[in-house]
Amino acid sequence: MANDMSFDVVIVGAGIAGAMIAKRLTKANMHVLLLEAGPGTTRSFNDYTEHLEHFYAANSKGPESPWPPAVGAPQPDTADLRSNNGYFVQRGPNLYGSSYTRLLGGSTLHWLGVSLRMLPDDFRMRSLYGVGRDWPINYETIAPYYEQAEHEIGVSADACEQRYLGLTFSDGYDYPMRRIPPSFSDQVLGAAIDGMEVQLQDESFRLKVRSYPAARNSVPRKSYRPIGTGYLGERCEGNTSCTPICPVQAKYNAGKTLAQADPKRLTVLTQAVASKIHVNRASGEVEGVEYQRYTDPNAPSSTTHVAKARVYVLAAHAVENAKLMLASGLNGPGSQVGKTLMDHPTLYAWGLAPRPVGAYRGPQSTAGIEDLRGGAFRSRHAAFRFDVGNDGWRASTGAPDTAVSQAVMTGRLYGSVLREQLEANLSRHVRFSVAVEQLPDPANGVSIDPRYRDPMGNPRPVIDYRIDDYTLAGMGAAAGVAQHVFRQAGITDCTDPDKGSWFPTAYYQGRTFHYHGMGHFAGTHAMGEDLRGSVVDADQRAWEHKNLFLVGSGSFPTLGTSNPTLTLSALALRTADRLIETFTH
Repeated sequence: MANDMSFDVVIVGAGIAGAMIAKRLTKANMHVLLLEAGPGTTRSFNDYTEHLEHFYAANSKGPESPWPPAVGAPQPDTADLRSNNGYFVQRGPNLYGSSYTRLLGGSTLHWLGVSLRMLPDDFRMRSLYGVGRDWPINYETIAPYYEQAEHEIGVSADACEQRYLGLTFSDGYDYPMRRIPPSFSDQVLGAAIDGMEVQLQDESFRLKVRSYPAARNSVPRKSYRPIGTGYLGERCEGNTSCTPICPVQAKYNAGKTLAQADPKRLTVLTQAVASKIHVNRASGEVEGVEYQRYTDPNAPSSTTHVAKARVYVLAAHAVENAKLMLASGLNGPGSQVGKTLMDHPTLYAWGLAPRPVGAYRGPQSTAGIEDLRGGAFRSRHAAFRFDVGNDGWRASTGAPDTAVSQAVMTGRLYGSVLREQLEANLSRHVRFSVAVEQLPDPANGVSIDPRYRDPMGNPRPVIDYRIDDYTLAGMGAAAGVAQHVFRQAGITDCTDPDKGSWFPTAYYQGRTFHYHGMGHFAGTHAMGEDLRGSVVDADQRAWEHKNLFLVGSGSFPTLGTSNPTLTLSALALRTADRLIETFTH
């Protein structure tokens, strides 16, 4: 057992941050114990196939549908928003509409794979726009690690297409694989709107539909080979279920990185739930991580153990890291642990194109509109970005199933008339997802309450969450741009506030917004230049515990508009280098 073995580092969490740090440390001859709360049923072909079958059989195809939780490692599910009776204890005033996966591989099992860099301006929100706060590092500091993370993940994109709003690349650099080909829908929309101008706060922007960097295997550049072993890492075949599961594993998941760690120096314990951090109160150093090991994923019984090492890394998730710290009585400087929880509240807009655009084919999204991620308007309202959907109205209205049902039950159509109507309409469905920036708000956070525990006796996360006027104003601006784009492209706007009304609701200046979360948790153990308002330093080391590191998107001081996975991966690689520099000499 781990109690009887000697380790240099204990890492809690086998998601992307934990996997990248484990791989890099073992390659530097450090002995690592990796504790994962969930089962390891993603490591073999047969087990992965069982998850795929679970997805096929599920009535609801939500993010967690292929990944049922173990009793000892419960997880949030977006389906719980309808009942507000899930793993999260939601205290509002708005519902937090996101989920994550507690299995080996973490949420990279169900993510879409969007791998955007943060903008240079995102690191200086307070200095530039007078809102939010600044990071203790800048874009130039993290840029080399972005390149490393893009090669570790295997990102498909063309650098020339990603040079916008201040994004730069080192001389001669390009992504390891060529961009995923734009869909027919992307091409039709781009032909209609590329170059169109929109105004935000007296500032003019030209829009362009561009492929986004994707963690899906395409055509490798030069000598690069997609990571993976054996069955892992097939080339993207255009399947339509990137979220929540790629049938051929063309999409990156953290298990691919773990497969490349040095097996002689890495010990992985799955079904091992970290429950308490032991700290020497005199020195402030961590002395061990207590964990509960269960053998049956369907039962709460477990045995308790303590893992010991020289250094400890919490890489469990922005929520789980905070929950573990709080359960251990570690609140951080100024009780900042768990504070400033963020996400990207996201709107849907959908319409009917003037001609077929090939809806319901290929990856769920292959391109976006990124030009409104930055600008002087951010001093007054949130920035936002558009995902252009290839999956029609599935996410917004439940089509094509609901479209068939409505045509039959309401329209009384059948036979050849029904087929003609469906052929004429389904292929013209267009959908945007518009992710809106959120600032760090001390009113938003994760806490624990002894009244709420999971079946194994561990705290359930208590979520306080509100969407403030800065973000709500950004939602209003985003909805206006979506309508403008639809008009420019000749798309009939079918966005209906009464459809998708089970989504959480927010109100602003007489308007009703139905939103969902993007799964982009951030901010619960934010980094800073000193102890004021932060939990960790720029290396993600806890201010109060010199041998404890908290890694992941929980370290983000602000979130910007990019999906957080690439940035948290770059930060993890940077932290791994600091660990090697500090603890191997």
